[in-house]
Amino acid sequence: LFLPPHPLRKRGGEGENQHHLSSSLLPSSYLPSEVVPMELAQVSAEAMHWFWFLPLPVVALVLGWLWVRPRRPPLPPGPPKLPIIGNMNLMDQLTHRGLAKLAERYGGILHLRLGLDHTVVVSSPDMARQVLQVHDNIFSNRPATAAIRYLTYDRSDMAFAHYGPFWRQMRKLCVMKLFSRKRAESWASVRDEVDDAVRAVAVTAPGTPVNLGELVFNLTKNITYRAAFGSSSHDGQDQFISILQEFSKLFGAFNIADFVPWLARWDLQGINGRLVKARAALDSFIDKIIDEHLSKPKVAADDPNADMVDEMLAFLSDSRAAAANATGAAPDELHASFKLTRDNIKAIIMDVMFGGTETVASAIEWAMAELMKSPEEMKRVQQELAAAVGLDRKVQEGDLEKLPFLKSCLKETLRLHPPIPLLLHETAEGCEVAGYWVPPRTRVMVNAWAIGRDRSAWKDADSFLPSRFADDEAAPDFKGGSFEFIPFGSGRRSCPGMQLGLHGLELAVAQLLHCFTWELPDGMKPTELDMSDVFGLTAPKAVRLAAVPTPRITCALV
Repeated sequence: LFLPPHPLRKRGGEGENQHHLSSSLLPSSYLPSEVVPMELAQVSAEAMHWFWFLPLPVVALVLGWLWVRPRRPPLPPGPPKLPIIGNMNLMDQLTHRGLAKLAERYGGILHLRLGLDHTVVVSSPDMARQVLQVHDNIFSNRPATAAIRYLTYDRSDMAFAHYGPFWRQMRKLCVMKLFSRKRAESWASVRDEVDDAVRAVAVTAPGTPVNLGELVFNLTKNITYRAAFGSSSHDGQDQFISILQEFSKLFGAFNIADFVPWLARWDLQGINGRLVKARAALDSFIDKIIDEHLSKPKVAADDPNADMVDEMLAFLSDSRAAAANATGAAPDELHASFKLTRDNIKAIIMDVMFGGTETVASAIEWAMAELMKSPEEMKRVQQELAAAVGLDRKVQEGDLEKLPFLKSCLKETLRLHPPIPLLLHETAEGCEVAGYWVPPRTRVMVNAWAIGRDRSAWKDADSFLPSRFADDEAAPDFKGGSFEFIPFGSGRRSCPGMQLGLHGLELAVAQLLHCFTWELPDGMKPTELDMSDVFGLTAPKAVRLAAVPTPRITCALV
């Protein structure tokens, strides 16, 4: 270490006033001619002198900044985090049931860190109100994995699009044109497919159990396929279902790159190749259907046989579509201001198929299971059906409004078994909730399953009691304003297909209960019925429901 010569020190060459560092520390040839070496003790003393005085202004500035800056609230409580992976060691517990158990320990709002991502879990009605109503504008984004972003054409759909002008237009299109109750009631596909399901049950050999889980999945699959594409022959349906199954596997696949993004470039699990192949298969399938619709256009507003593709083609920015859908009438405001691409149409169709198949099928199966486990409640529903409809005909759409107890049973089913148990949101910016800090881009899971069983909100929360919904004015409804009951979500991101799904659910359950009496097979008692579930996009029964039907009405069923 060298410093400039001391101003009071005499310069010189050889002599006693010259001080030398040991040659073992630094060769003398390295000494600049204009620099005088100093002893280490003197260097240390002068360095310490400046150390104590020079940094004081800097230290004062730092302390002042720390004092005046806003003090951020703490993160919500949660289990201890490990370095790098955070709480990824708990991945097998991140189901609706596992998260409900964590909430019992940490409260209605808790924090997890999955890799580099913040995750907040909401499990109480009060916290759900904060997230879905008080701070709705901040919590209205959707999280998406790399697979979801790719398979939805970079969020070209409505389900995973971030909140903003594009999403608002997409939701308006879906609510007004695709998913309205009026539109659902005009579709022959719902009535026809429910009648086909009844016929399939009626031809079963007497005393033979029917796999109701498989029956209702095929029913909802056929309804949504016809609603989307208009094909009553189910041509190509098997191919499309295989594409859906691959999409479902990719949506749910664990990808380490979603939590540690810098690993994405190596594709350690081979997911990227599967994504490319799956989307290419969807492109080929739906492009063919779009071209067929363009060659035989329908005016969706006037044609009762028009399907969802026909509705969306009226918004396609393709010049051929504009010509195909020209009617001579002035376009409405939505047509004039909003245009779709083929990617939008494909992505919306995937929303419809995922949102309208497994979710509705699971709800129908759970409703039948709960009623078979509660024979007195089933008897009361069937008495209501006999009084409102009679035993000489099947249920029609107009009969559904005369069946209040059936509707109460379905509400109670959806309280215990919401179609999607974990509602996913993402914060657009940082936000304080209940005294805790939720960082920007935090994944938020609203545990609708746990909220529906909250003991502070529901008496005998785990019991099937349809009578709790008997008072229409006092009981919670499906609109999302009662945060102890949010089977379809609430606020901006509530399910736009709610009315369409409810129509199919009500008609299917009413028809199955009206046309047949049902008994458990092999002398099984109602208390022995397995009511466990499996976590996934929905939470379906772990064991498919099987029951023995007996015709109940006098009219022909086949």
